Amino acid sequence: MSAEAFDVSVVIVSFNTRDLLRECLNTLAAEAGAIRYETIVVDNASRDGSADRVAAEFPDVRLIRSPVNLGFGAANNRGFAIARGRYLVLLNSDAFPRPLALSRAVAYMDADPHIGLGGARLIGRDDAWQPAARLFPSPLNDFLTLSGLAARFPHNRFCGRMDRTWADPNQTAEVDWVPGAFSIVRRDLLERIGYFDEAFFLYYEEVDLCRRIKAAGYAVRYWPDVVVVHLGGESSKTLQHLTLSSSGAQLTLWRLRSAYLYYRKQHGRLTAWLAMQLEKQWHALRAWKNARRQDGDSRAKAEESRAIVTLVTQAWRETDGGRVSPPRPW
Repeated sequence: MSAEAFDVSVVIVSFNTRDLLRECLNTLAAEAGAIRYETIVVDNASRDGSADRVAAEFPDVRLIRSPVNLGFGAANNRGFAIARGRYLVLLNSDAFPRPLALSRAVAYMDADPHIGLGGARLIGRDDAWQPAARLFPSPLNDFLTLSGLAARFPHNRFCGRMDRTWADPNQTAEVDWVPGAFSIVRRDLLERIGYFDEAFFLYYEEVDLCRRIKAAGYAVRYWPDVVVVHLGGESSKTLQHLTLSSSGAQLTLWRLRSAYLYYRKQHGRLTAWLAMQLEKQWHALRAWKNARRQDGDSRAKAEESRAIVTLVTQAWRETDGGRVSPPRPW
């Protein structure tokens, strides 16, 4: 089939989510409607037979088997390189488009050539809202999250600025960035400005891409009627031998490395250093405060914060203050 025959190339990165990947592919086929699409699965050296199942059950899917875990951005780039659609859709293996999601996204992109990238309303299986229209990271936004002010005052326009929790999720909005669980982007635009920066193994790669898209003069848009069910953190849960953040899903060391790489690239060494010191000193204070208490919950919080202080120092050292990316796979 010629390139012109595809509206969309759906790129799915797979990492040890075999059953969810099957559900994702089946949901995509059921809900794509009249959209002409191809599916590209990039398997990041899964150990659970994900790639073999795709090959056996979905022969129309274009499958790329990586012998090593490339990370999120680099794996997507492999898919982008062979894509033939007018638009590229990033879809997590634990994300499931609701009816009309794909067709609406394509229609919105077709109607407004000023939009470079668009994102969906993300919800859980229980229909619970997930942050999907976000402000670029900054030391201030990091402080609002670390301090708990963002969670305590979500409807305050200042405290809730990072995840735009003050805003009506039913309203279309032009935003800084949207999560990579689902997004649609113009392929010709990516070919001009470049794919994901492969210095980011995991986290912040979509933030960096959205910043480059906006710098090129295009908008990033959030659409509330493009609805995608997203579980979140499923691949990370397979890496239990690594230190996790308190959510149990985010890999703290990887997040910290990517944060310093992002801040150094986009804002310079001083901002990267400020972001590092903010998290380090915050958790040092949290550890000291909770260590003075005798209950088990406080001791656990103190231990967690001491571990994060160690990881902050490690991530800063390993990235040379955000200047270099450690060798992959992380």
